[in-house]
Amino acid sequence: MSFFGLAIDDANLERPIGAVGRLERSAPSTARTARLPSNLTALLAACAEQPERVLFLDVETTGLSHFYDEITVIGWSYKGRASTIVKGDCHRALVEDARDAVAIITFNGIRFDSRFLRAEYPDVVLPQHHLDLMYLCRRAGLKGGQKAIEKALGIELRTKVDGIDGLAAVTLWHRYVRGDVGALEGLVRYNRADIAAMGAILDRVLVCLDVAPDLFVGDVCFEKWAGPCGLEELPTFEPRKADDLRQLDFKSLLGNGPASSARIVGIDLTGSEARGSGWCLLDGDKCQVATVFTDRDLIDRTMSSRPDLISIDSPLCLPSGRTSVDDADPGRERFGIMRECERELKRRGVNVYPCLLPSMQKLTARGMLLAEEFRRRGVPVIESYPGAAQDIMRIPRKGAGVEWLRLGLEEFGLKGDFGEATHDELDAATSALVGSFHWAGLSESLGTADEPPLIIPMLSGAPHRLLIGISGPIAAGKTTLARELEALGFAYARFSEVIDDELRARGLPLDRIERQRLGAEIHRTGRQRWLAGRTLARVGDAERVVIDGLRFADDHAFFGEIMGGSYLHVFVDADEALRRERYALRSDDDFSVAASADVESGIEILRGLAHRRLVNCATRDTVAAEARDLAAI
Repeated sequence: MSFFGLAIDDANLERPIGAVGRLERSAPSTARTARLPSNLTALLAACAEQPERVLFLDVETTGLSHFYDEITVIGWSYKGRASTIVKGDCHRALVEDARDAVAIITFNGIRFDSRFLRAEYPDVVLPQHHLDLMYLCRRAGLKGGQKAIEKALGIELRTKVDGIDGLAAVTLWHRYVRGDVGALEGLVRYNRADIAAMGAILDRVLVCLDVAPDLFVGDVCFEKWAGPCGLEELPTFEPRKADDLRQLDFKSLLGNGPASSARIVGIDLTGSEARGSGWCLLDGDKCQVATVFTDRDLIDRTMSSRPDLISIDSPLCLPSGRTSVDDADPGRERFGIMRECERELKRRGVNVYPCLLPSMQKLTARGMLLAEEFRRRGVPVIESYPGAAQDIMRIPRKGAGVEWLRLGLEEFGLKGDFGEATHDELDAATSALVGSFHWAGLSESLGTADEPPLIIPMLSGAPHRLLIGISGPIAAGKTTLARELEALGFAYARFSEVIDDELRARGLPLDRIERQRLGAEIHRTGRQRWLAGRTLARVGDAERVVIDGLRFADDHAFFGEIMGGSYLHVFVDADEALRRERYALRSDDDFSVAASADVESGIEILRGLAHRRLVNCATRDTVAAEARDLAAI
């Protein structure tokens, strides 16, 4: 395919933009034509030979992401005829016109319009020649969006759509699908104004670049082909039928699973305590929002809400290889300022700021500190991005207007008083909703092994696998329960297995003293999440997993973050006298010394965090029966 797009030679921009009118024609000049790249010359020649067969096209969408958003309106002009199709209409006319055209003209169509068309209308085969005016304008020294370029060139074709921009166009579609047919008429007029202006831009830029005398003989005016009566005559549109709209709501997606009773806190964090952060408690589908300022207040309010999960709109880790948020970090040049999750969102057409952009550094540092504090207290924390979530759930972003974001959340089924809610509070509600999706097992993790993931919702999918984590004091019977579950088909792993691997690597003996000493060192040096991750990795992709030997609140938080509502923490307990008796049967070590080791210091906290408590003061048959009950979940 021949197109004029990304590879542009901008060496000849010396001709200034001035007042230009209808093209003046002369005999072709081979010398001047040689200044143009060969692909552009061929493209313009195709347009010059048959201007009536040049297709001018523009699409309107629900947003900017070709991965998540959808086409709402497609408009095009061809052979003196303006055409429009609305989402759901037959597109056969577009297929036929695109097949017959010798060239297509768009503005930013290579990166935007054609991507959307390929995704939703793969049977529309665009012409071989594609002229993207955005790049042609850059060759003439004109940069910016289409409307800015129209203004610079003195083009005035928007008298009936003045004040409508891309965000307003999205809002018009939302108004139409809720019954406002006039909003669709406005959207189509806006679309046709974009198309008509493309012809006027092309005419003027060809003069500015001295292209006209080289390739065009006679009176070729693309403006008349791009805007034939399209601004005046519109088709008749019918109201949207309610059953034409895809209904996505809390009840249908999340109402029958663990999210229906989960308590999720969402935080739309700011970079400074002086500026309030949006805060939300989502209890099932019931929503409370507030604005909270200091870290202390965020921590106290969140912990007093007894959340199952916290979802924070803030980067919660550094790019792999970085050690600090500062530009003075010695890894700045090598590892950059962006994480893989941000790169992936950009590949999907979702705009996101790099986590270590100078304006983001304080936010990232604050988010990481808060996440560490919550995890230390045993509460799972995930990173979310409300903008991406809103795109996925078809909820208008706050850029379209706070009232639309508020309406979108209400239509999704969140119940609460949103009347005075700020956009930060509504984004916090969206973050909490991401946590609900994650708790239900309907989420995607964007990240790497070295960068904890950013979580985005999925609208369909299978629940997470089941993971049972077992904690408790020494000799309470943790391993007995875990082995019973293994006999029932659970993949088994225990923390001490990873500890033993490390001891072997250091050439140290595999005994309780060395295990406890190394375990305490790992926790003290902030590597507890690494240890939990390595332990989980031992079972691979097994669907049903039991992890033996949780020791710290960090372990509980980690498995909750990975598994959401498919994580069950069982605390195995027993009377101390019975534990002493059991311990003496298997070890000559002193029970009191072993029970008071540093790695046992978090046991009481785990007792309070556990979802279920098993008092193991009976026979092994009783433990086996409990294992069967757990396996039936």
